[in-house]
Amino acid sequence: MSKDIGIDLGTANVLIHVKGKGVVLDEPSVVAIDNDAKRVLAVGEDARRMVGRTPGNIVAIRPLRDGVIADFDVTETMMKYFIDRVGGKSWYSHPRILICAPTNITSVEQKSIREAAERSGAKEVFMEEEPKAAAIGAGMDIFEPSGNMVVDIGGGTTDVAVLSMGDIVTSSSIKIAGDKFDSAIIKYIKGKYKLLIGERTAEDIKIGVGTVHPSGRVAEMDIRGRDMVSGLPLTITITSKEIQEALFDSVTTIVAGAKSVLERTPPELSADIIDRGVILTGGGALLHGLDELLAEELHVPVLIAEDPMHCVVKGTGIMLDNLDKAIKKRF
Repeated sequence: MSKDIGIDLGTANVLIHVKGKGVVLDEPSVVAIDNDAKRVLAVGEDARRMVGRTPGNIVAIRPLRDGVIADFDVTETMMKYFIDRVGGKSWYSHPRILICAPTNITSVEQKSIREAAERSGAKEVFMEEEPKAAAIGAGMDIFEPSGNMVVDIGGGTTDVAVLSMGDIVTSSSIKIAGDKFDSAIIKYIKGKYKLLIGERTAEDIKIGVGTVHPSGRVAEMDIRGRDMVSGLPLTITITSKEIQEALFDSVTTIVAGAKSVLERTPPELSADIIDRGVILTGGGALLHGLDELLAEELHVPVLIAEDPMHCVVKGTGIMLDNLDKAIKKRF
């Protein structure tokens, strides 16, 4: 009677796949709490709208940082809310949950994710590595004896992995992804223009005019913030070239991480990757010019997955269909 649920527990977004229904939820990983009354006011998109716009007694918390749980109780509250919302738990049944996590998380971090899921009402909890789910969700056949490389750029982490025979051969998890891109933009504008902007504005800039390739798009955008000198609101114009400068260090680290994974890959699998190319998944795959930059630096074709933001959660859906086989194989 119980449902099988796949969860992409991301730093920026939580996505849920219910077996037989597909992807039923895609909400920001944000919880708004009233500190005075000690109660939850909003979860997901409603809470995200409050970020940077709340009075002192209300805080909008992002309980996951760098792909791991930073606030256990708030994460548990958020997961309970989302599981209840998709009808996963009822008085007569508890779901089996498959959760995706970054490749290099510690056993302590893994245990905290598992416990949060169990306390949210799960009957059984299974954990899978994010790049594996992303590769499956992107349509790669990772169960063949051939090399497949995926770069999954989420909100908190970038996971790079080479897969073959259904498992990860070499991998790296870098704590630089969408959130760090936003922070780099905030820091750059603060340093150059003495203008304070919020996370929401930084994300709008990244999506609107951001690029990481020298011959990328040429665009400009008017942004508003608070002048650090006068303390008054101020509007400035920012260009794509400036955002390329702002993101240079972060993107260089991701390129170096991808190179190190390729350097550790057996030569036969490297030859397959030259033929098949590298697949980019996650929200960060949509960063303008990133595919071209990686292709130039790695000397292999780089392709953006179809619907990159949903690759991991789609992968959990395919894994759920084969969950009983996987359990039999494991035990």
